[in-house]
Amino acid sequence: MANYSDYKKVTTEQIADGLVTDEMIVPGARKNYGIKWVYGSPNSVASGCCCNWTVPSGVSKLFFEIWGAGGNGHGSCSWDRCQHFKGAGGGQYNSKMINTAPGCQYTICAAGVYPCCSFGCTGCEGCSSYVNGYNLSGFCAVGGSRGCANTSWAETCYSAYDCCLQRGANGGDFGGISHSGRFGSVEWWFGVGFCHCHHQQTRPSRAPLVGTDVTYAINYCWIRHGCWTVPYANGAQGAQSSYCGNWDNGYGNTGGNGIVKITYF
Repeated sequence: MANYSDYKKVTTEQIADGLVTDEMIVPGARKNYGIKWVYGSPNSVASGCCCNWTVPSGVSKLFFEIWGAGGNGHGSCSWDRCQHFKGAGGGQYNSKMINTAPGCQYTICAAGVYPCCSFGCTGCEGCSSYVNGYNLSGFCAVGGSRGCANTSWAETCYSAYDCCLQRGANGGDFGGISHSGRFGSVEWWFGVGFCHCHHQQTRPSRAPLVGTDVTYAINYCWIRHGCWTVPYANGAQGAQSSYCGNWDNGYGNTGGNGIVKITYF
């Protein structure tokens, strides 16, 4: 036998547009929805952003998306030789959907970048972003791979995936990571001497779903530092030298800061 409660439901077709206005609904009577971003300054050698966030009323689910910081770019490596090099890698992307309740608190940290520029043949790996709290365990996004350079005649700096990800990695439901930056090469300019190399170009990689392509190159200048800023979670630019015996050693700059995105509903 049919139950009376089966007939007490209202369909969307029965509600005319504009019939129920916001003024007719008391606070908390319907679900809450919103998006919150957490990130630090995009400047070079910049700190990240950490905070304690409380779930607002009318919210029962959270969808976290986080990106680690990009890796540091390499220095020019040598004062008196040309080099092989590759750009730094973008940070990992990780995501997690969880149940929650109003009043639950979460510690959120969008990664900063390494606190100094790189003068050596290798940069530094990017820092990790993370979120701690109810229904989360070990949820983080690792930083991007470091840029590298060398002066070997035979050994190149290969672009590669520096780690493997699978479902559930780093406490998430779904994630991804970019390969380390593209390998760069040099050409010898025999017209002005055996120590002058030019037309160097490479790309750091961006983080999944954010950022943009970045290319850095040098043609005839003696030294080039990595640019002071890149997009969020992007791998940094490195230094390049095109003349043997150059007195200055160029530096690679820091990667892009990490990001945390919270969708609550």
